[in-house]
Amino acid sequence: MLESYGLLGFFRLFINVVLTRIFYSKSRLVRFPFRVRGGKYIDFGVGLTTGVNCRMDAFPVHNKACLFFGENVQINDFVHIGAIDSVRIGNDVLIASKVFISDHNHGFYGLDGEHTDPDIKPLVRRLSSSPVSIEDNVWIGESVSILPGVTIGKGSIIGANSVVTRNIDAYTIAVGVPAKVVKKFDFASKKWVSA
Repeated sequence: MLESYGLLGFFRLFINVVLTRIFYSKSRLVRFPFRVRGGKYIDFGVGLTTGVNCRMDAFPVHNKACLFFGENVQINDFVHIGAIDSVRIGNDVLIASKVFISDHNHGFYGLDGEHTDPDIKPLVRRLSSSPVSIEDNVWIGESVSILPGVTIGKGSIIGANSVVTRNIDAYTIAVGVPAKVVKKFDFASKKWVSA
């Protein structure tokens, strides 16, 4: 382990393991600093692993848990997740660094016919929200943004730098801005094929 991490890295890892056992006992490893606001509204699941500088914000509109992690979720450095309604992350999900996931916006922009006046300061606009669900065995690439109202189906892959604005079917690969499905897994041939 010293060869992989070096002496200073090994010491940091040891400190993070101790802090994880104290503050997040059901987690596998939380690397600090780890920023949490509204922690009582977050279910961290079992076996969570994080990178450094992750930020979890939970400010529920219904005064109950709104951010849920399944089992063995791994999120890497600088991941930011914000929830006011519901963000659910399934089992065995892998999330790369610098990923942003949110179930809300500052204002309304045509959803259900409601529109926010742009002269209202963004900080004081009424929040709109729609649940986000990331199903089991999903892999989310580097610097992806996942916006409100999205479900990402089981076994899917979201390519780096994509912006997910609509649902992604299970067992597909989606890339781009906005993210579009480019491949799907063919269970008969056991191959990824063009969508």
